[in-house]
Amino acid sequence: MSAVVSDVGTRTAVEATGLVKVYGKGDTAVHALAGVTVAFEAGRFTAIMGPSGSGKSTLMHCLAGLDDVDGGQVRVGGTEITGLGDKDLTKLRRDRVGFVFQSFNLLPTLTAEQNILLGLELAGRKPDREWFDTIVEVLGLRDRLKHKPTELSGGQQQRVACARALVARPDVVFADEPTGNLDSRSGAEVLDFLRMSVRKLGQTVIMVTHDPVAASYADRVVLLADGHLAGDITAPTADSVLAALKNLGA
Repeated sequence: MSAVVSDVGTRTAVEATGLVKVYGKGDTAVHALAGVTVAFEAGRFTAIMGPSGSGKSTLMHCLAGLDDVDGGQVRVGGTEITGLGDKDLTKLRRDRVGFVFQSFNLLPTLTAEQNILLGLELAGRKPDREWFDTIVEVLGLRDRLKHKPTELSGGQQQRVACARALVARPDVVFADEPTGNLDSRSGAEVLDFLRMSVRKLGQTVIMVTHDPVAASYADRVVLLADGHLAGDITAPTADSVLAALKNLGA
């Protein structure tokens, strides 16, 4: 199995500088992000948290190139994405970014293996079978590859979604409330797998969550409030995250 990359903790995977995002105009304008500057190190699991309306989902969407920004810059793997056109953005998201969403977004007519490999197939890329086998083993999916989504539990479906996000060896995986539709046991399994992908496969994961227990699986928690950075917790615990959120009025 692959070892964690040697420059973990020294290389920046994703970086935002002076990020501004405004919804609406004039008196009704809402500054979802008001000049956010933050960097995410490669090979680490970072959670983004904050009260409702703090801008955490907006930040993730801007970092991933899913939303346009109104000011500032975003760099993914050393590439500035804020100036890219639609075609180049689509290529970057396809080749260098992985996504895990609250809803699993699996195609019901395809098997687990076909769902995992679909993005590579659409991109005209052949999978690295050794890497595929490593991911499948780490995620415990070997005996589920021929099953369709309706034949899988929610936790198994989310593991398939995790494998799909990892199989292209992206610079970063963005996870948006990945345990939101799961029971506590299945949610813990998915969080274990995300953490394992960082520690054993050298992956970089950035997760938005509202759950202090989910955030405790991360190496670091970035706190937002009212579109501004409001704190940074290293080696978080559920209690330390909960206390920080209470201080923010969450």
